Amino acid sequence: MVIIVNPKNPVANMSAEQVSALFLGKSNVMPSGGTAAPVDQLEAGPLYEEFYAKVAGKSSSQVKAAWSRLTFSGKGTPPRAMASSVEIRKFVASNVDAIGYIEKSAADASVKVVLSVN
Repeated sequence: MVIIVNPKNPVANMSAEQVSALFLGKSNVMPSGGTAAPVDQLEAGPLYEEFYAKVAGKSSSQVKAAWSRLTFSGKGTPPRAMASSVEIRKFVASNVDAIGYIEKSAADASVKVVLSVN
């Protein structure tokens, strides 16, 4: 799995902690200072569980609970979810603020990989 951003994004690489903060609503700013627009896989998808377990150290129920608290308190909205890695890649390629995660095999020259997760 790889974490991807738009090629025009000045960020060259990111840590798992930085990525986790964006996807769990702890931050909405990229390390470069730009706004971040995280895009999630669907909760039922195979990458969703793996991403949150490996990058954030959380189960899907812990992620859901964290977002429920943030949403209820008005402090955030969960990342937009898309049905496939191809959709996410296309969205990230056309949105300079976007960040997403996809299978390594789905990455191409239209996006920039900032973190590889094994």
